[in-house]
Amino acid sequence: MAIVVERARAHGGEAAVYTFEPHPRKVLRSEQSPKLLNTLEQKLELIEETGIDLVVVEAFDARLAKMPAESFVRDILHRRLGPREVYVGYDFRYGRDREGSMRTLTELGPHLGFAVTIVPEVTVGDRDVNSTRIRELLAAGEVEEAAFLLGRPYRVWGEVVEGDRRGRSLGFPTANLLPENEVLPAEGVYGGLVRLLDRGAAGGEERFLAVTNVGRRPTFKPSDPVLAETHLMEFDGDLYGRRIELTFEHRLRDERRFDDAAELKRQIAADRDEAKRRLTAR
Repeated sequence: MAIVVERARAHGGEAAVYTFEPHPRKVLRSEQSPKLLNTLEQKLELIEETGIDLVVVEAFDARLAKMPAESFVRDILHRRLGPREVYVGYDFRYGRDREGSMRTLTELGPHLGFAVTIVPEVTVGDRDVNSTRIRELLAAGEVEEAAFLLGRPYRVWGEVVEGDRRGRSLGFPTANLLPENEVLPAEGVYGGLVRLLDRGAAGGEERFLAVTNVGRRPTFKPSDPVLAETHLMEFDGDLYGRRIELTFEHRLRDERRFDDAAELKRQIAADRDEAKRRLTAR
């Protein structure tokens, strides 16, 4: 988005992002809809970090889905937004039955007074960057490769809810997360950071080193659903009801069953030490 911000500043205008909520596939083909990597709130925060001035979030519904492509360009892009320059991804499709193509847009744009630039597929090194590839990496637990493509560690937001307090009994209290994101990394143990999101509360925006387990707690309750629970290092306080962000920066090991609580406790201590070593070595 840097080019959009740069061009807006050059024109003395505003840099804007136009996006849909919910994802069009959730409306058109909900059974084929991909799991999204970011919530809307996360998306807006990430966009803000780029220097974009404003975001237009269009409610995507059946009415918009039936709009002819030319009407979308004329009535929404031209009349409502009034852009001087439009930047779109190389695979952007729009309008009824996805009839609108880059050709339609580049032909109409100059007649309506705006230039159109097609943004090519993004690559990092020799690797294509797209959400499908990143979901595959996360599903395999390859969080470092996912971070390389994203340009940042993968983040999950959610509220801390009460668990069975087993971690506290082992000497490693954990925050049990109710995830807002649709995607969690593969089951396993990870090193990362925890950010406290509720800015109005004491400690808002603080970050702590953490070790996070994604899994079913096979030592005690192997039939449980997949959970994300994290132990914050050098933190002493009550997180129940607060919203936090987990980052997944290093995969430490697979999740496995231990013979007893004492063995599990020793392993958690080793995981904590390894997570701290790797997180502070950068």
